[in-house]
Parts: sequence; C-alpha cells; structure tokens
Amino acid sequence: MSTKFDYDFVVMGGGSGGIACAKRAAGYGAKVAVIEGSRWGGTCVNMGCVPKKVMWNASTVHETLHEAKEFGFTVPEGVTFDWGKIKLYRDRYIKRLNGIYESGLDKLKIDRIEGMASFDGANTLQIASESGNKKITAEHILIAVGGAPNKLGVPGDEHLIDSDGFFELPSQPRKVGVLGAGYIAVELAGVLHGLGSDTSLIVRGDKALRSFDSMLSTALDSAMKKSGMKVISGATAARVEKESNGSLTVHLQNGEALSGFDCLIAATGRHPRTASLNLSSVGVELATAAGHIQVDKYQNTAATGVYALGDVCGQVELTPMAIAAGRRLADRLFGGQANAHADYENVPTVVFSHPPIGTCGLTEEQAVKKYGAENLKIYNSSFVNLYYGTFFEGNVGDKPVSKYKLICHGPEEHVIGMHLIGMASDEVLQGFAVAMKMGATKADFDNCVAIHPVAAEEMVTLPPWGMSGTTGAELAARTV
Repeated sequence: MSTKFDYDFVVMGGGSGGIACAKRAAGYGAKVAVIEGSRWGGTCVNMGCVPKKVMWNASTVHETLHEAKEFGFTVPEGVTFDWGKIKLYRDRYIKRLNGIYESGLDKLKIDRIEGMASFDGANTLQIASESGNKKITAEHILIAVGGAPNKLGVPGDEHLIDSDGFFELPSQPRKVGVLGAGYIAVELAGVLHGLGSDTSLIVRGDKALRSFDSMLSTALDSAMKKSGMKVISGATAARVEKESNGSLTVHLQNGEALSGFDCLIAATGRHPRTASLNLSSVGVELATAAGHIQVDKYQNTAATGVYALGDVCGQVELTPMAIAAGRRLADRLFGGQANAHADYENVPTVVFSHPPIGTCGLTEEQAVKKYGAENLKIYNSSFVNLYYGTFFEGNVGDKPVSKYKLICHGPEEHVIGMHLIGMASDEVLQGFAVAMKMGATKADFDNCVAIHPVAAEEMVTLPPWGMSGTTGAELAARTV
C-alpha cells in the first residue's frame, strides 16, 4: 500500500494478539512484518495458557485415578507420575505450536524479524539481534510485546522461581510454596497439589482471588483446604533464606517462618514489557507507574500511527481479548471499517483452579456499588455434580459442591453477572456468556429447557424458576 515506508504495518511482539492483527492486516493486502525476540506465540503459547492447561489436565487425571474405585475400578497400588515425561511431551507440543505460528505468517508473506525492537523516532524502529542492528520504517506500528512476571521484591528473592520458571522445572518439587493470591498462584498451587507435591499457598490477605466475586473466593478457599492444600493467610514475606541443607525458608513480616521448601514460586502478578521501548521518544504516554500504555477504545496511543493492545495496556489481560482487539484494529486500519474496535465489556474468563472457576460480568459487590442492592436480584445454586453420585456408596458424605450465581438487574432482570465454581464450570461458561452479551434476562434463561443430567442445567433452573418479575404472594407461594 505505502511506498514511503518499508512496511505498511509492523507489529512489535509475536504473541497471539500481535500475530492475529498482523495476519488480518496482511489479508487486506498490507505489507506486514512482525518482530519477536523470543519464541513465536508469546506468553500464552510458551509460558501461559497452553502449557498450564496441559499440566492442569495431568493433575486432573491424577485426581481421577484416585477416584476410579468409586466407579468399580481396581487401580493398582504404586501408580507413579513421571514429571520429566509430561514435560518432554508438553515441550514437544509447544514446539509444534511455535512452528505453526511461524508457518502461518510465512503463508501470508508476513516478514518474521527476530530481535528486540525499540523506537528510534517517528515511524522508525531500531532492531537489535545476534546478527546485528538495523532500522525499519512503517506507516503504522503496533506495540504488543506482552508482560513478564513480577519479582517478589524482598531480600533473597533470587532463590525463588516465577511462573515462567515453573515450566522449566526438570523434576517435581517435593515441598513447594506458592506466594501470591491471583489466578496464576491458585492455578500453579492446584496443579502441584493435585500431582502430589506438599503444597502451601501463601497469601497476604485472608484468602486468594479477593477481586473475584466473594462466593467464588470463599468457595475456592474452602475447596483447597478441604483437599489438603495448606493455605496460609495473612502472610507477607519479609525475606527468603537458603539453608545449609539447600532448603528454603520464608520469613514473614509477623515474625513467623515457613521452612523446608525445596521450591518457592513467586506468583505476585505481571508487568508490561515497555521499559526498553523508548516510548517517550515518540510521545507514547503511560497510564500507570508500572508501564502500562494509555490507549483509547480504538487502541490508539497518544502518538500518531502507534497503537497498543494486550497485556501492555492492562485492561483485560486475556489472550482471546488481545486477539479480538488485534483483529478489530486491522479491520479499522486496513479493512475500511472506521468504527471497528473491540468490546471490553462482559468478557468471560476461566480460572483453572481445582475446582475450576468461570466468571463473566459484574461481581455482586460491584453490582451493588453500581446499581444499589435494592435494584438487584441474586440467584444462587449449590449442588453436587452427578459425577460424585456413587461416591461413598451413594451416601451424601462430604462430596465436592458446585456453586452457581446469577446477578440480575432491574424489573426485567437482565443478567449482569454470572459466577460458577465446580466441575465443568470452565466449559459451561462460554455458551451462557454469549447469551449475556446478547442481553439475556433471567426469564430467557428459564425459557430454555434444561438438558438433563448435566451441570449446565443448573443455570436454567435457578430457583424460583419461571417466576421472573413476580412479587408478593405469588412469589412467596412459588420458591422452586
């Protein structure tokens, strides 16, 4: 398209969002290049969603082996797990995905440039690589370099690994401590505990996932403790010490010490990889002290011809969100769709904890603050998945409980929040999120006949069923 620059469009970062945008732009006929300084596919493919789900699957299989006797199977004693083997298989799979990303760009004649890029004036990038430095120019430049794990930031934190380091572990830790309270922390702790490591989740507050709906954080906290995981709350690390026998000790600010770990993992959040990009030289403005880039709804930065999306913006830090934003940006820049932009409202997301969590929309706390409790109707369900029906020879026992919550607003009871925890919640959420994006009401949910017996039927049978909008004696007479 352009003859003034080397490229019409250059993407800094070969992750999911950047590649999706580059491919869409090339499909419109733009001359495109993508610059990547590490493995193709970004965090999600290499150190995030994909390898994490592989390990979550492995952990779930291990749990299933223990449960097999409840279905009449005789599982031999001494069944072992080979960490090195699953790591080998997982790494081979990731390498294949790296190749798929590379070939996908090549097929569209998108130039793949290996190296680290930074701005060197308007429309110009300096690229440093093992083969030397070079400059390229582009009419449009997208910043999609992603983020990196935070350090713990205390003396001795060189003895810890981060979430990236988890995927490099050559063998399974015997006793491991995970420091953090976000979704990465609970996912890693759940995987390790499920695979048999002596696992402690060390959180500063009263429980993990405090920014999630309180029903979810409370239920997960209970489930993790019930499973035998050690959840240590009110624990802020002051320093980490490596003992003479090689074990690690976490000294807390309250004077207590947690010791005997052969592995400590810092999972205390992530930060954008923007410090080395020389953003100020082109007028790109930051939104946070951490280095997140200020953008509008069209992914425009303060600099003309420079855009940003994904983790560097700190909005909704999810791979599918970055992909959607990237495709819409390309539609606007090269597809003639002047108003195209991604929708950051009501984005569904899943936490691969044990048990898994699905959530979309406002938490109850957020909804009360926005609309007032008097304008809300909250529907809840607690149930035991039929998978556990035969456990303990059919007795109720202490079986895992799933919990679903639907938050509705106004007289028509529009669904503004849904929160699920329990077996299959990760799979159940997606379809209901579509309904929520379309403006579904509680009555719409009720009008969909349930599929039986599946966990998802609970979403369309939340009591009182079929009574949306009714009040007074009519509602009092009908509670199921």
